[in-house]
Amino acid sequence: MKALIVEDETMARKALSDTIANNYPDIVVTGETSSVKGTVEWLHNNSADIIFMDVELSDGRCFEIFRQIEVKAMVIMTTAYDNYAVQAFEVGGIDYLLKPIEPAALERAVERCRQKTVNFDMKKLVSVLTGEPVIRKERFLIPVNNRLIPVKTAEVAYFYSEEKNNYVVTLDGNAYVIDSSLDSISETADDSLFFRISRRCIISKSSIESITKLIGGRMMISVSCKTPKYWNFTPDFTVSRSRTIDFIEWMQQ
Repeated sequence: MKALIVEDETMARKALSDTIANNYPDIVVTGETSSVKGTVEWLHNNSADIIFMDVELSDGRCFEIFRQIEVKAMVIMTTAYDNYAVQAFEVGGIDYLLKPIEPAALERAVERCRQKTVNFDMKKLVSVLTGEPVIRKERFLIPVNNRLIPVKTAEVAYFYSEEKNNYVVTLDGNAYVIDSSLDSISETADDSLFFRISRRCIISKSSIESITKLIGGRMMISVSCKTPKYWNFTPDFTVSRSRTIDFIEWMQQ
């Protein structure tokens, strides 16, 4: 994996680079920057799988980077600030390392990156860092014939995608076709209540009845509600292998 280190302190940058080189042979540091401007320029011409990024840079805070360019790499924050940073970097699977960086914490962060196959939600990160509120849906208005049926978020068991349709299924087993994609739902759903276990499913914590460990590190969820009667398919509640660590942590919150 290719890594970029974004850090304005020379000694801290060198220490992290040396630690990575000495302990993680599968990670190669291909770039180092110290500012918002320098990082944006580097990303315009290069790519990285992982970015180790400090919050306070020489010309501003790091979230300005994400406003200027799309960041596709996984980001591990390295910061001395544990007030807003801790809250922000837990969003969507982002990890954070408080300075001075502990070896165990670095190992945890790297392992998460090795297993992760999807990017975190950068909009939520920037929202927390800037203090701008994330708008959460409290209900969905579902069109049924000539009516609109309000479904409260608290009544949702899971969202599911099958072929070309996206569904919301309630705790009492009713299912409705919705226009929203699972990607857009992920952006507005409350992270403390909902978790995207796979490309096809976002599940509510309140609907989880039990969890079974499968061979290969995956997990299977049993839900408390019945499968909608008219469905001609069986929903798959398998937690993706890349999401199991984050899923267990989410369940324990």
